[in-house]
Amino acid sequence: MEEKVLLSLEDVCKSFHVNGGILKAVSHVSFNIKKGETVGLVGESGCGKSTLGRTVMGIYQPTSGEIIYNGEVVHVKTAKDRLNYAKKAQMIFQDPYASLNPRMTVGDIIAEGMEVHNMYDRKKRKERVGELLELVGLNREFANRFPHEFSGGQRQRIGIARALAIEPEFLICDEPISALDVSIQSQVINLLIDLQKKLGLTYLFIAHDLDIVRYISDRIAVMYLGHLVELGTSDEVYHHPLHPYSEALLSAVPIPDPDLEKEKKRIILEGDVPSPINLPEGCPFAGRCRYATEKCKQEKPSFEEVEKGHFVACHHPIKR
Repeated sequence: MEEKVLLSLEDVCKSFHVNGGILKAVSHVSFNIKKGETVGLVGESGCGKSTLGRTVMGIYQPTSGEIIYNGEVVHVKTAKDRLNYAKKAQMIFQDPYASLNPRMTVGDIIAEGMEVHNMYDRKKRKERVGELLELVGLNREFANRFPHEFSGGQRQRIGIARALAIEPEFLICDEPISALDVSIQSQVINLLIDLQKKLGLTYLFIAHDLDIVRYISDRIAVMYLGHLVELGTSDEVYHHPLHPYSEALLSAVPIPDPDLEKEKKRIILEGDVPSPINLPEGCPFAGRCRYATEKCKQEKPSFEEVEKGHFVACHHPIKR
């Protein structure tokens, strides 16, 4: 039996009017996420990952294309639309301190969504806040404290509890561990994995660390300059990248064995990153690609399935 598709992106674009022209942050992105699956979205800073996540969440309206959730096109144009969609999808933000109101207690922060959606009476909400704190590995007594009294890892757990308060089935995790100490990152990742198993959650996990993305994700999508350039299972993308940009990203991942790390050849990308305001006519990666030909500079590659379940946008995909 085929797994159910929970979210589909069909030719989604997001542009911003800026001084000097139109900035194309997300360009013609199409992929789907199945129910209970984690899709990792990776790429360099500024490639459009977070913009895509915020567009999927409804914080930004897509300039064109469609976002389809559970078979229905998402329209988040009114406050009512936003409330209805927020009941299904929530976001965990990158900075766990900036995303929490410093003037509210932890209990009020977590309960806020339940109040907005008229969930439970006051007594039940208080009980639910305690349950959520315990679910993310914190004490019930923390409900009466303020965000500044907690460490970064604890604040991110509070952010996760807040996202789960209205019982969504889909979470967009926007670099949820990049602001945390390395020693805490694995704890938060393992918490997200445990919550997914317990609650049947579906994740879009945005990050720039390929090792972490491989650990948590079922499939990996690679973005470059607003374009989706590769999509495949975690193992396939990690061990057999088809796009030269994915290959370069993977070459930068450190190997824990010092001897192997010494022997590893790092691929240094040369050339300048094109401006998203003035994208090149052909492949956006052509100016930095060591395999680029004249065709790459003149003709934009289509996003195609080269191997079963493995998609790439490249005229000359890497051969095994």
